[in-house]
Amino acid sequence: MRTSPRPQPVALRIELLDVAPLVWRRVLVSNQWTLASLHSYLQWVMGWTGSHAHEFQVGANVVAPDWWIDEVGLDSDVANYRDERRVSVAAVAAELRVGGEAEYRYDMGDGWQHRIVIESPPPVDAAQDLPLPICLAGENACPPEDVGGPHGYAEFLKILRDRKHEQYEDMVRWIGGVFDPSGFDLNGINRQFKAAK
Repeated sequence: MRTSPRPQPVALRIELLDVAPLVWRRVLVSNQWTLASLHSYLQWVMGWTGSHAHEFQVGANVVAPDWWIDEVGLDSDVANYRDERRVSVAAVAAELRVGGEAEYRYDMGDGWQHRIVIESPPPVDAAQDLPLPICLAGENACPPEDVGGPHGYAEFLKILRDRKHEQYEDMVRWIGGVFDPSGFDLNGINRQFKAAK
């Protein structure tokens, strides 16, 4: 009886562009995943909620959910679009190679752009002891959903730093209390992801 090959780790660094402080994560994911699975995990580790459209730019191709391809196809040519359920992380890593970059776009209204860099995986013996997926490192909190993109986020942080600002109380109420832009809990992200599976 043939056994399926063991998943191999693919190391990625994800950076949210155009925000300060820089929000980034370093993760190991399975090469057997599709980009649909990668999207779900990126939402988790970055701190998004998955409530908006998304797409990946991989070389000349755009990889997205089929419903988004249908929607884009109403207004433009989608010949270079691929269904994210049919594109594997292994294929992307092989195409881009170590040091290569892809883009992950989320919430087309707010315009969040992420750089995804393929990194060298850890040594094979070290990687065998790590569960996949796992977040290895990162810094800073993800901006809140629907804050208005990079410009809106900068304005949001400016308001929160000024208790006398006329919108301060509204923003605190909107965010539900305290927001720490430097907040990042590596152990919490990994523990909560395992518990949610």
